[in-house]
Amino acid sequence: MVLDTGGFALVDLHDARAADARLTGAKAANLATSARAGLPVLPGFVLVPRERVATAAAGTGAIRHAWRELSGNGARPLVVRSSSASEDTALSSMAGRFASVLDVTDWTAFREAVRTVVASAGPHGTREMAVLVQPMLRCRTGGVVFGADPVRGRTDRIVVSAVRGGPDALVSGAETGIRYRLTRRGRLLSSEPGEPVGRRVLEPRGLRRLARLARSTARLFGGPQDVEFGFDFEDGLWLFQSRPITAMAATPPRRARLLGPGPVAETFPGVLQPVEDDLWVVPMARGLAAALDLAGAAPRRSLRRHPLVTTVDGRVACDLRLLGAAPRPRRGLAVLNPAPGARRLGAAWRVGRLRVTLPDLAVDLMADVDRELARVGPLDGLSRAELRAALAWGRAVLVPLHAQESLASALLGEGTGRTAAAEALSVLAGTRRRGGDDADLVAQHPVLLALVPPGVGVPYRLPPAPAEAVSPCGVAALPVREGLRLRIRWVQELQARLLWELAARLERGGELGERHQITQLRWSELVTALHGGALPADLAERVPRRGSAPLPVAFRLADGLPVAVEERPSPAGGAGQGAGGGRVRGTSWHGVGIRPDDAVLVVRTLDPSLAASLPGLTALVAETGSVLSHLAVLAREYRVATVVGVPGALDRYPPGTTLTVDGRTGQVRAEPGPLPTSAPAPVTGEVTQAC
Repeated sequence: MVLDTGGFALVDLHDARAADARLTGAKAANLATSARAGLPVLPGFVLVPRERVATAAAGTGAIRHAWRELSGNGARPLVVRSSSASEDTALSSMAGRFASVLDVTDWTAFREAVRTVVASAGPHGTREMAVLVQPMLRCRTGGVVFGADPVRGRTDRIVVSAVRGGPDALVSGAETGIRYRLTRRGRLLSSEPGEPVGRRVLEPRGLRRLARLARSTARLFGGPQDVEFGFDFEDGLWLFQSRPITAMAATPPRRARLLGPGPVAETFPGVLQPVEDDLWVVPMARGLAAALDLAGAAPRRSLRRHPLVTTVDGRVACDLRLLGAAPRPRRGLAVLNPAPGARRLGAAWRVGRLRVTLPDLAVDLMADVDRELARVGPLDGLSRAELRAALAWGRAVLVPLHAQESLASALLGEGTGRTAAAEALSVLAGTRRRGGDDADLVAQHPVLLALVPPGVGVPYRLPPAPAEAVSPCGVAALPVREGLRLRIRWVQELQARLLWELAARLERGGELGERHQITQLRWSELVTALHGGALPADLAERVPRRGSAPLPVAFRLADGLPVAVEERPSPAGGAGQGAGGGRVRGTSWHGVGIRPDDAVLVVRTLDPSLAASLPGLTALVAETGSVLSHLAVLAREYRVATVVGVPGALDRYPPGTTLTVDGRTGQVRAEPGPLPTSAPAPVTGEVTQAC
C-alpha cells in the first residue's frame, strides 16, 4: 500500500523554518542550519505532518512538483531519510533506528519510500516523523568524521573513518573502512590499518579539509559533531549529516594523579569490601605517607592532599609517582625550584640516624605487637568494649608497621634474603604430609598466613605444597623487613576474626540479617555499633562489591572511573625493572593449561598465591609490582629470573611465545622461531639463601 502524501506539508531545506527542530526534526534542522552558515549541504525539502504548519505548501500536487524539480522528473535518484525529533540529539543519536531509502527514482517508488520511513517510527509515525528528501550523490569516498575522539575522550583529536564509495556501507557496519586520527589542524597521526602511499582512501589534503569541516560544525553547534560526509568525483566535499557526539568517554582532569596497582596489589590482590578498605587500606596509606615524609621523598603538601593508597571499585591502587613507581616530570621553572633539594638535604640527617636506629625500633615494635596479640584471649569471651579496643589498636598499630616496613625496604635492603613466604612454604611442605585442612594448619602455624591475602569471612585457600623447599628456619630468623610484613598480616588476621565474631553476635541478636553484611559497614558505622548504637537502616540493601575487572597498569580517574594511560611498547621487547635471577630463555605461560618445562610465567600482578608456582620456573614477568615485593624476593631465592613493571605483558607475550628475560636489566624480548629441544641454563644466577 502506497502512502497518501496529501497528509504532509512541504518545507524547503533552505527555508528559515527548516532550521526549527520541533518542526522538521533534528537531522533536517541541523542540515538547514549548516546550509544557512555556508557549509556544503545538498538541496532538498522536508515533509512534515500537515497539522504542524499551516502556511507551507501542502498536498500531493505540491509535493509531486517538488519531487519533479529535485529529481529531474525521475532522472536523478533521491535519498529519502528519517528526521525525527527524537534522533540526532545531544542525549541520543538513535543511529540506525529509523529507515532510510536510497536510489529512489520514479514517483511511485518515492511515495513508497516515504511510507517506509514513516512506518519505521511505529504506529504514531504519521504524527511524529518528518521526512528529509535530497539528491542521491555518487561518492568517490565517504565516511564519518568525529570532531573529538569519543573512545579516548580527547577533544584535541579528530577521528575519521572512510571507505571508497558512499558512507552508507560504513555507517551500516557492512565495511570497516580506514580509521585516521588527526590533530585539530588535520595533521595525520595514525591510520588503521596502514595504507600504502598512492593508494590511500584519503590523501592529506582531504584530511585537512575534513578537519576544517569538523571545526566549522563544532563552532556552529557549540561542540564536537559526528558528521557524515562524501567526496564526489569532482573532489567536492559534501555534508550529509551533523549531530552531537554522544557517549563521549570521560576525560581525566589535566592534573589528575597517575594511579595503578603498583607494588601494593600483591598485598591486596582481590576486591576489598568497605570495612576492609577502612581497616587496612587507610592505615597503609598513612604509614607510607609517614615513611615518605621522613625520607624527604615527597613534598609534605602532596602527601596531605591525597591518600597514597586508595581503592577503585574495591581494587587497591597507589599514587605511582609519589611511590616512585613512575617518573615525576619537572617542566618549566620547576627545574629551578630549590625545595626538593632542600627537602632531601633536611631528610638526609634523619635518614642517616634512621639507618642506625631502625633495626632496634623495628624489633621493639614487633615485640610490642607480639605481646598484644598474645594478650587477646578467646574471642567469644571478649566484651563489646574489648572488641572495640582490639580493633582500634590494630588499626592504629598498622600505621607504624607499614611505615617501618617501607623504611626497612629502602634503608636496610633484604638482610639475609629470607622471606616470610619462603618460610611459610617450607613449613607447608612439611605439614601437608601430616594432613589436616587449611584452617587447622593456619591455627598451628601462623606463618602460613603469609601465603594468603587478608579477608573478612573468607575461607583459607593455601597453595599446593612445593615439591622442593629448604628447611624452615623459624620466624625469629627473618630479616627486619620480613618480620614487620608478617606482623602486618597477623594484625590484619586478628581484625578479620574480631569482625567475624562481632557479626556472629549481631546475627544471633537479630540486629544483622546475615554475617557477611558486616563487611558493608564503614569504620565510623562500626564504631557506633560497638558503642551500642544502631546499625545503618540501609545496611540490608547495600550490595557487596563483586569481582570487578583488574585495574590498568597505569590510569587516571575520570568521574570515578579508571582511564588507562596509553602505553607505547616497542614491537620487539619491553623494559621493566629487573628483580634478579640472571638471564634466561623460555616459553611464555599464563598459568593455565600444561606448564612448559621452561615456563616463563607471565602475570598481571604478583599475587601471594603464586608462591607455590615458583619452584621450577625459568622466569617470572609481571605487569606491575616492585623489585622488593614478597614474590620478587622469593623468586630470587629460587633463582627465577624476574622482571616486574612490564606494561601490557599479558597481551604482548601470549602463551607459547619464546622469551628472553634478563632479571638484571629488566629487558624482556620475544624471540622469533621455536626453542631448542632443551632450554639453555641461565647465563647468570643467584644462590638460594640458607638460614
